Amino acid sequence: MFDFSWSEIVVIGVVALVAIGPKDLPKALRTAGIMVRRARSLAREFHNSIDEMIREAELDEMRKRIDETVRLQPAEPTPVAPPENTTEPKIAPPDPPVPIQPEPAESAPPEPAPTAASEHKVAEAPPPEPHVAPPEP
Repeated sequence: MFDFSWSEIVVIGVVALVAIGPKDLPKALRTAGIMVRRARSLAREFHNSIDEMIREAELDEMRKRIDETVRLQPAEPTPVAPPENTTEPKIAPPDPPVPIQPEPAESAPPEPAPTAASEHKVAEAPPPEPHVAPPEP
């Protein structure tokens, strides 16, 4: 509570010894001790009464919450009536989507990798079509 160093306590003791006197110093210290004890008990009592008021306020608040909850919930559950039969046609759920599978690609022979010599070639003309003789009449 109070931060006194040992040197400060010694100075206070010397001043008290000179001011009060050696004969009455023990009585004065005893009286000071009793007064400190009373002050501490009053502070403790005050602190406890404040804590008690806080607890009571919290209890009252909890009671109110419980009462509100009980009032909002019915005592007995109410039965739920089954839905009436209607003449509306039932709609079937849509069929699940069919996954589209890609068509298998024709296997073509892989093209050879270009080489240094083939890069300098000029594009070749396609081979000539074979000449077929027309049928004789």
